[in-house]
Amino acid sequence: MKADITATIITLNEEKNIKECILSLKEVCSEILVIDSLSSDKTCEIAEALGAKVIKQRYLGDGAQKAFGAPLASNRWILSIDADERLDSKAIEAIKNLDLDTTPYDAFSFARKTYIGKHFIKLWYPDRVTRLYNREKCAFSTAGGHAKVETSKVKALQADMLHYSYENYSQMIQTTHKFITRGAKLAFKDGKRAHMLDPFTHGIGALFKALILKGGAFHGIHGWNVAVISAFSSYMKYALLLEMQENE
Repeated sequence: MKADITATIITLNEEKNIKECILSLKEVCSEILVIDSLSSDKTCEIAEALGAKVIKQRYLGDGAQKAFGAPLASNRWILSIDADERLDSKAIEAIKNLDLDTTPYDAFSFARKTYIGKHFIKLWYPDRVTRLYNREKCAFSTAGGHAKVETSKVKALQADMLHYSYENYSQMIQTTHKFITRGAKLAFKDGKRAHMLDPFTHGIGALFKALILKGGAFHGIHGWNVAVISAFSSYMKYALLLEMQENE
């Protein structure tokens, strides 16, 4: 039985992912809104054919784009999801068992299982994300960078959201480059300044955390791959920040 939940999906050229995403949401959501950042592929056509309502909106940033759809929803409970994510069977069952009319919580979080190609990346699990929320009590932050629902009254569901993040490591590296540049620019804009040793200390720190503290060293080649890419990302963020300071 579908609950009074509106799903909101932000998209940009997601024709490979949108169908499976919507099909998993239709199990529990009475309304599905796709907030599309002017896709040039068949994302919108596929979504509409599956019964979703498509709203075109030029990209506003991660938080602002996710917050954009909430006021347009018919329901007060919002399930925010990215096109490369899915609800697994336990998540669907967990949502169906919620009493959203009487719950004392403002929001619910899911553990997220991330994949690179066919490989589950244990290093990133559980990577909890708050995605089901009451829009009358809380909302996504609209600040730069990765957004989150701002509330302290969150219940952790024992259920997974599947995240098919990258098709391969090549795609991961290309995307990481964008995050590095954006992270450095946001830090510089916020007045943060780096010291000469920061690239080294943050890079080595990220590698130690991934390999030792999170056990990536024991997760096989995929644990090592992700750890090294994460360390490189951290190193280069501060290297770019130093460069921006020099050119200021």
